[in-house]
Amino acid sequence: MSVPGPAVYVGVGARRGVAADEVLALVRGALAEAGGTVAALATAEAKAAEPGLVGAARRLGVALHTFSARELSAVPVPGGGSAVARDAVGTPSVAEAAALLAAGPGAQLLVGKRKSAPSEGPSRATCAVAAATGHHGAARGRPSVIVVPSPSGPAPDRPRRRTAPKEIL
Repeated sequence: MSVPGPAVYVGVGARRGVAADEVLALVRGALAEAGGTVAALATAEAKAAEPGLVGAARRLGVALHTFSARELSAVPVPGGGSAVARDAVGTPSVAEAAALLAAGPGAQLLVGKRKSAPSEGPSRATCAVAAATGHHGAARGRPSVIVVPSPSGPAPDRPRRRTAPKEIL
């Protein structure tokens, strides 16, 4: 999914059971505002196996980078984050902090946190978009887990443990 412009990193927060379609609609809307090409999705480690996030990354053909709650908590974000995220995953910000970490040191937030707007039911996803200011991107954000999506293969069931960065294949 791309719009002319720089590579961008999309941080995504999600409630359990979010559909990939809801995540994709949210990402499309944020990308229309930010411009650019999605280089990767990023989220909290606690959401690494969330089918809607893994499915959205696969359909976009990008990796899903995850960061620990501790890493996410260390990132200053506009408004300071939310109690809902802190209670759910142990950090006040997932979407904005994950986008900034994935984009790397000195990254800039292009689109602040947005909530999904499904046609039925409550919002189950948030996202934010960041871009790297230099030539380094996600590799410098030090993700602790990377999901390498396969457009033709099934979603991974379990992470395969390796040395850092860890991969789920």
